[in-house]
Amino acid sequence: MPFLLSALVAVWATFMVVTRAVAIHALLYLVVALLALACVFDVLGAPFAAILEVIVYAGAIMVLFVFVVMMLNLGRPDRLRENSWIAPRGWIGPGLLAALLLAALADALVVAAPDGGPIAVIDTRQVGLALYGPYVLMVELASFLLLAGLVSAFRIGRHIRGEDAP
Repeated sequence: MPFLLSALVAVWATFMVVTRAVAIHALLYLVVALLALACVFDVLGAPFAAILEVIVYAGAIMVLFVFVVMMLNLGRPDRLRENSWIAPRGWIGPGLLAALLLAALADALVVAAPDGGPIAVIDTRQVGLALYGPYVLMVELASFLLLAGLVSAFRIGRHIRGEDAP
């Protein structure tokens, strides 16, 4: 049950990310989707992958996304934009999905393994060997891709606001 509930929350939150017009609302749903994915990892017996999901994606990457949104500062004055972010209608959906995740997590903590057997745990050594062994090039390419996206977003934002120097 926790797996199904977490998976449904992840799918619904991801759908909401794609369909939101306001970037901050989409980011709120993205945080919920990433937390739901971490719950799925935990239920599947990969607590280390779940913790990495929360720390790296729901933490660091989301800070980067919020930084880019703040840096672009497109359009309306700050006070009007901040009032729209604080509006309850922007927080109701992510709040409800987060409450569902909390219920699934509480249920997962109470229920033991379905078959009663031990759950295989992935440790840090296995993850490190996988990431920096055969996939070291992919990890480095992903970091360059994130940097290129940040620079592109900054350049596009400056162009839209008319601050580009000829």
